Amino acid sequence: MTASSSSPPGSSPSSSKQEPQEPRNNSNEPAAPEPEDPPRALVNDPNEEQNLDHTRWWLIASAFPMIAGTLGPVASAFSICALGRPWRQYMPPGTDFEGAVFINDPPWLTAVNAIQLAMALVSNVFLLLNMARRVKFTIAQPITIIGWYISAMCLIALCATASGPLKEGLDKPVEQYVLSQAFWYGIWAAILYFVVASFMTVTFWGASTGHFSKSFALTNSQRTLMLQTILFLTYLLLGALVFSTIEDWNYLDGVYWANVTLFTVGFGDFATTKPLARGLVLPYALIGVISLGLVIASIRSMILDRARRRVGIRMEEKTRRKLVRTLTKTGNDTILNPISGEDTALSPHVTSEYERRKVEFELMRHIQDRALTWRQWMDLTASFGTLIVLWLIGALVFWSTEKAYQDDWSYFDSFYLCFVSLTTIGYGDRTPITNAGKSFFVFWSLLALPTMTVLISHAEDTVVKFVREVTIKLGAVTILPRDKLIAQMEKEHLKQYSSQQSSMRVENGLMRWASRSKHMSHDKKAHRTDDPDASDATLRRRRRRAARHTHLRGVASKIRQAAIVSNQVHSHDHHQLDELPTGKEFQLLLIAEIQSVTQHLREDKPRRYSFEEWAWFLWLLGEDERDANTHRKARPEEKRTHDVAAEQSRLHKDAHAQPFKWSWVGSRSPLTADQEESEWVLDRLTFRLQKSLEEDADEEEAAAAATAKRCLAPETELQIRRSH
Repeated sequence: MTASSSSPPGSSPSSSKQEPQEPRNNSNEPAAPEPEDPPRALVNDPNEEQNLDHTRWWLIASAFPMIAGTLGPVASAFSICALGRPWRQYMPPGTDFEGAVFINDPPWLTAVNAIQLAMALVSNVFLLLNMARRVKFTIAQPITIIGWYISAMCLIALCATASGPLKEGLDKPVEQYVLSQAFWYGIWAAILYFVVASFMTVTFWGASTGHFSKSFALTNSQRTLMLQTILFLTYLLLGALVFSTIEDWNYLDGVYWANVTLFTVGFGDFATTKPLARGLVLPYALIGVISLGLVIASIRSMILDRARRRVGIRMEEKTRRKLVRTLTKTGNDTILNPISGEDTALSPHVTSEYERRKVEFELMRHIQDRALTWRQWMDLTASFGTLIVLWLIGALVFWSTEKAYQDDWSYFDSFYLCFVSLTTIGYGDRTPITNAGKSFFVFWSLLALPTMTVLISHAEDTVVKFVREVTIKLGAVTILPRDKLIAQMEKEHLKQYSSQQSSMRVENGLMRWASRSKHMSHDKKAHRTDDPDASDATLRRRRRRAARHTHLRGVASKIRQAAIVSNQVHSHDHHQLDELPTGKEFQLLLIAEIQSVTQHLREDKPRRYSFEEWAWFLWLLGEDERDANTHRKARPEEKRTHDVAAEQSRLHKDAHAQPFKWSWVGSRSPLTADQEESEWVLDRLTFRLQKSLEEDADEEEAAAAATAKRCLAPETELQIRRSH
């Protein structure tokens, strides 16, 4: 498939280089591909095998850096909280956590804490610069990984010291001392540092061993996700500082309040009471909620857009191999065998190779639809399972931290607290009051609430869609039966109207296109009579558009007739699907198709082309969907490997090698590529246009050299005579 895109098996519509010994003619005999043509991998033609390899390693190459870029700033924010207040508090009997007195930390603990924070900030900066392509991967990643590991080890050592040796030699009983929120923020930061450093270690290993490129394949929105997270967390911490100062709160209580406010949970256990604070909370909450929405939207885009496509490709590949294997074992794989000139029809409805390829194409579409359904439900199951795990683990942690300080606090109360927090209901009847509980709520909410958003998005594609369809069907057979009838009538009417309009456009286009080569001037004059304002460029655009519609509407009947003739003579001849323009006209046609496909890329929903449209695009690339020489039967255990590019290179070097063959349900099908269909077509059309322009440039250069040689020949002969 891919090799033929760069060096088509049939004649090139825009080039005469493939037959250097003979001038170009309009015969239907195909020109052989030039043996010395470079393989597509050497001329920057898109390579599906590289794309599929990126799909296999997407989790490590893209997802791990994005997770690290999101959680790394969160860990640094927790490190700031761990450094901002002492780690111990004195809470005598009869007092609560709000009245507990802080005990100053030893200087060495503060110094080590400051060092680990500095190392973590440097690691975040280098990761951000690497994602922005300001620092090389080989420089930034070791610094990031080492810095995060050092921060994690320092915090683990400090937390172990604070929970044990720092409680020795105190004036009061140990039971009257509690660990502050700063201590617990240090624990959460150590966990995050270790996780993100491990993720980046795996990513660095994968890039160093050559499994993917040493640059992150991220979109602009994904590259800015880390920056958005940093800005949001900075906004949250600064807001906590301002409001805690105004309301005379502990700073880390202010962090808890800011988190509850910006996540729209609103427990009410901490609320502004002073006029200044109430006046500032209006813009602070509004800006913060919008900023949080942008961060969650970027996370959702990363999970839904990137992961959805990558996981979908893997599921399509597994479903495809399973179906081909089943058809082979049951003996129903006849439809996968190409029909050559001597073969008989497979059925009354499949009498030619073109019709067989169309059935094969529809089979692949069925595989895609089936894989899409499974993927949507698997996404829903995965996000629901993740949410349940966070829900249950969060309830367990809240229960263990609150049961000793709140009367009648059960596991169900913790379960209930998690529910009203996930749904942002926030009644406030059950809230965490301990240092560990409040700090864990901040940590837990930053993970659980975005997961809830992703779950709702997945439910929209499955559960909501199912309920909507059931509701429509129920209404159609009960209280709204007339609406269904009217909708069906409107659909048939629009279909008939569209068919009539298309037929008119096709007939007019065919008339103009057929008379282009011989009656150009007469055609222009006649058309200007009908449309005096039309320019030459407008007429050319209309002719190209008419040619495309002519092919899309009439290609099936032409192929059937050609197949019948081919079967009657018991030979397989290459018949052109349609006559394409040559030279500049062909290049303008390619440009028009590129513009059209570019518009398809801007659509909200990815465009899925019909078989006729694919046949048209492939013909522009030099392939004939009716030619069985470039088709083959899909193999049951066929997998995409790294040897395809090498095979293409060998085929181009060997003039007697068989053409590169593929199947719509095979491993080389464009429908299995790691690209949307419009992206795949756009890449190949652009490459085809590039080759056509290069061939024209080579011809002009050769003609100029020949002209210069003829001009210099008389002078050279005169000089030779004078020398004698």
